[in-house]
Amino acid sequence: MFTGIVEELGEVAAVEQLPDASRFRLRGPLVTEGAKHGDSIAVNGVCLTVVETENGEFTADVMQETLKRSSLGALAPGSRVNLERPMALGGRLGGHLVQGHVDGTGTIVSRTPSEHWEIVKVSLPAELSRYVVEKGSITVDGVSLTVVEAAADYFTISLIPTTLALTTLGIKQPGDPVNLEVDVLAKYVERLLAAGVDPLHAAKEDGR
Repeated sequence: MFTGIVEELGEVAAVEQLPDASRFRLRGPLVTEGAKHGDSIAVNGVCLTVVETENGEFTADVMQETLKRSSLGALAPGSRVNLERPMALGGRLGGHLVQGHVDGTGTIVSRTPSEHWEIVKVSLPAELSRYVVEKGSITVDGVSLTVVEAAADYFTISLIPTTLALTTLGIKQPGDPVNLEVDVLAKYVERLLAAGVDPLHAAKEDGR
């Protein structure tokens, strides 16, 4: 589980194409500190499993399913990436609950700079539109953000200087793809309601 608070702006060191997958070698001295085989690290919002670490770099195998559902397939040596280690139990939840399971991809539509922040418009797949609400949370390339405007086929986010400087969202240009993860709580509520379960009523019956 992650929080969407990017810890490090890393870099793709190498990409090895395999028959049905890709092996990435990524540079991130901070997130690899203490990391070992089997640990998880989020790369642009995608939860990947560490295969090995060495000299501030780690390798991860990315299956075909992940490549199809995310924008990781577009990465090449030299690409910058957002990196985050899993949330530690008992730590502060700085963003929101993020699983690292990408729901789909969007595209940067436009950027509108102002004096102290920048408004970025992102296209939104139709199947994800119902989960995105004004002032709600969404994860864009692994960054936990608040939705400013939610429309049927796009949403906007407001980026502060810190986010622009410390994540890949500062260098993404119109036309670039981004990974999207919607709030998992919204998906659970939808599933319960579809099954005819009233979450509030059920909680009262259980004495909670």
